[in-house]
Amino acid sequence: MADSTATKTAELQKSRLATDQGMTTIADVVVQKIAGLATREVPGVHALGGGAARAFSAIRERIPGATASAGQGVSVEVGEKQAAVDLQVVVEYGAAIADVARSIRRGVIGGVEHMTGLEVVEVNIAVSDLHLPEDGDERPAESGRVE
Repeated sequence: MADSTATKTAELQKSRLATDQGMTTIADVVVQKIAGLATREVPGVHALGGGAARAFSAIRERIPGATASAGQGVSVEVGEKQAAVDLQVVVEYGAAIADVARSIRRGVIGGVEHMTGLEVVEVNIAVSDLHLPEDGDERPAESGRVE
């Protein structure tokens, strides 16, 4: 029964992207942005990307008119009918990492498949850091010590 469901899903996606009237192609950057936005919506996700990418993004946000990249920390491989997603995330301290990862996968797969018609074959998640409450992004240290 699972094989027939997979076959029906593949046929549906094929019919969405390749029809008698023409072929629809989806750029990697489109899937990258959808996956990034879906990931940011998951409770427990603090940020996407490694330390260098987040530092660059922080600098870019200070430039008037510049915006943060929706695809930061996301890499994708997109074929004619399928996509694979790799994510690098920072999780909030106290969040259950396995639950956050499960929610990320559910959101990314749902978002990409719904918006593009591509089958998401895998979502790989690398938790690169843990955001601690005292890691305040821009707040100065309140201790009386000189650093």
